[in-house]
Amino acid sequence: MTTVNPFSNPDLVTGYEEWYQTTGRRADRLEKALLERLLAGFPARTLLEVGCGTGHFSRWFTDQGLQVVALDRSLPMLTEATARGGLPYLLGDASALPFADDSFDLVSLITTLEFLPDPSQALVEAFRVARLGLLLGVLNRHSRLGHQLKAKGGPVWEAARLFTPAELNRLVQRAAAGAQVRVAWRTTLWPIWGSPLPLPWGGFIGLAARLS
Repeated sequence: MTTVNPFSNPDLVTGYEEWYQTTGRRADRLEKALLERLLAGFPARTLLEVGCGTGHFSRWFTDQGLQVVALDRSLPMLTEATARGGLPYLLGDASALPFADDSFDLVSLITTLEFLPDPSQALVEAFRVARLGLLLGVLNRHSRLGHQLKAKGGPVWEAARLFTPAELNRLVQRAAAGAQVRVAWRTTLWPIWGSPLPLPWGGFIGLAARLS
């Protein structure tokens, strides 16, 4: 699998936000509903979003009342995010976050782990800077959507490594390095059903990892 960041291509920025308003409208609504449900389990005031892209979810987290800092390694994506305004956006590496330990209540990675060369190290770093835990949104390899995306190919999906809920849980537990972590997850983006379910076949995995 290539370690080249496909989101460094400026051509991918064009139409990225528009997708959420057109083809991706249903996905956006269902993903946010699941994330909001998981977010309610954290008494968080501050959040770092790692892999913020154009800031789509960063702005939504702000709407939920959180103080948000957003980081990405793609300059073209950050340029678009900055143009949309409202937040501090930083260029940085998920594997070496430029923050002190326990800098934020919560760290989120939404459809980010799939595209990182070292997702395990990114989670280690996320735990390092988080006081309360992590909020993850990951595309599910064991779903109809996952199979469709991988079959689609192209620079984005050829670079992607999708996970199952069980794989994601193991990755999180290892990254916690012995710390007590309570994990809760559900999946959404079912072909017909709209509600998130505690079943491992929905297209989008929402996972909350709360530090005890």
